[in-house]
Amino acid sequence: MKKIFLCAINNILSGTCLEDCKFCTQSVRYHADIPRYTYKPIEQIVQEAKQAKANGALGYCLVTAGKGLDDKKVDFVARAAQAIKAEVEELNLIACNGTATKEQLLYLKRHGIDSYNHNLETSERYYPDICQTHGWQERYETCQNVKSVGLALCSGGIFGMGEEAEDREDMLKAIVSLDPDSTPLNFYHPNPALPIKTRNIELQEAVEIIQKARRMLGKDKLLMVAGGRELLFTGQEEKMFQAGANAIVIGNYLTTSGMAPDKDKDMLETLGYEVATSCDTH
Repeated sequence: MKKIFLCAINNILSGTCLEDCKFCTQSVRYHADIPRYTYKPIEQIVQEAKQAKANGALGYCLVTAGKGLDDKKVDFVARAAQAIKAEVEELNLIACNGTATKEQLLYLKRHGIDSYNHNLETSERYYPDICQTHGWQERYETCQNVKSVGLALCSGGIFGMGEEAEDREDMLKAIVSLDPDSTPLNFYHPNPALPIKTRNIELQEAVEIIQKARRMLGKDKLLMVAGGRELLFTGQEEKMFQAGANAIVIGNYLTTSGMAPDKDKDMLETLGYEVATSCDTH
């Protein structure tokens, strides 16, 4: 029976980003109607980690809004990671905090972070069309930093932001060149406040992207369908698993609602899949 890996996301610092990424509601520039707060209480983060674990999540991602890490964020994420590890067993802790130096990543690793998520988002060619305040190469270098300090790398991107087929291909090639341990595939979720108003991707194209990513990444990597899953695959989830996905995000995303975890687990059971209980993909 095919095992599906579950991951949960916790937005621990929300809606305070000064960057101009056109796909992101966390930017203060677009005034999206989202919750905005700084530094969620660590006790709350731990309780939410316990709930994620109870829901079957093997991965738990601590996300902060903003371009990258600074001393205050590094300290906060490290303290949150230590607190979680002290109370929750066998939970793969993922940090997603933007651009990061080797020193910052080593600090997080020493304090309990297992993996770092930094997405390329799109191709190097198309990136200036969706973000002007920082460059694609900076993202790629952060991913290289992650690998160099011995953290597991989680890196993927977003499809349906107006990019062309060649951009999708080029992004997948760039991801493969990094040899990530896991790859989240996100599908653009429009918001009235954002400059990118519509998504240019349909179900069959999404299926083909998953198939291509699986071929290019190989059979032993985690390939996750993440943001935008509900917009494209609700009622047709089996297509994404048949195409090669073996992981999903459960619960809510950063600023959009996801499916209730119980409904996702019911869906997996109905389709004949088993929820993975360890991070071994073999």
